[in-house]
Amino acid sequence: MATKEVILTQGGLEKLEKELEHLKSIKRREVADRIKTAISFGDISENSEYEDAKNEQAFIEGRIITLEKMLRNVRLIDDSEVDSETVGIGSTVLLKDIEYDEDFHYTIVGSAEANPAENKISNESPVGKAILGKKISDIVEVTVPAGALKYQIVKIL
Repeated sequence: MATKEVILTQGGLEKLEKELEHLKSIKRREVADRIKTAISFGDISENSEYEDAKNEQAFIEGRIITLEKMLRNVRLIDDSEVDSETVGIGSTVLLKDIEYDEDFHYTIVGSAEANPAENKISNESPVGKAILGKKISDIVEVTVPAGALKYQIVKIL
């Protein structure tokens, strides 16, 4: 099975590396201490503190494995690769919703870095897919569960 390429900006790469380091150096130690303390309470067969700590340990180890795998398959988007004429990964785009006359700023990133709360949308999302490769003043139609939305690309930063 082929491994999926993980597309990241420099900021996204740094964020994942920081999370991995935190999990390995701090969280692992904290959960090991919790397990040790829970074992000191005696019978672990009915010890909810021990069970919680073991579950957290499993989650942390799983996340570490996931992050390490992602970091092995990174394709870094260099700022110099970002074109201001055509929407691509790394582009920040100003879109105008044609029906409601509202403006939206989105940065197109890989799925591992997507965070709608920060206006970072995935290149695999409906809006991301629709605007990739488009130019300023192009109109795109995006099919979403609620119907179809029309956006005009106003600016590519």
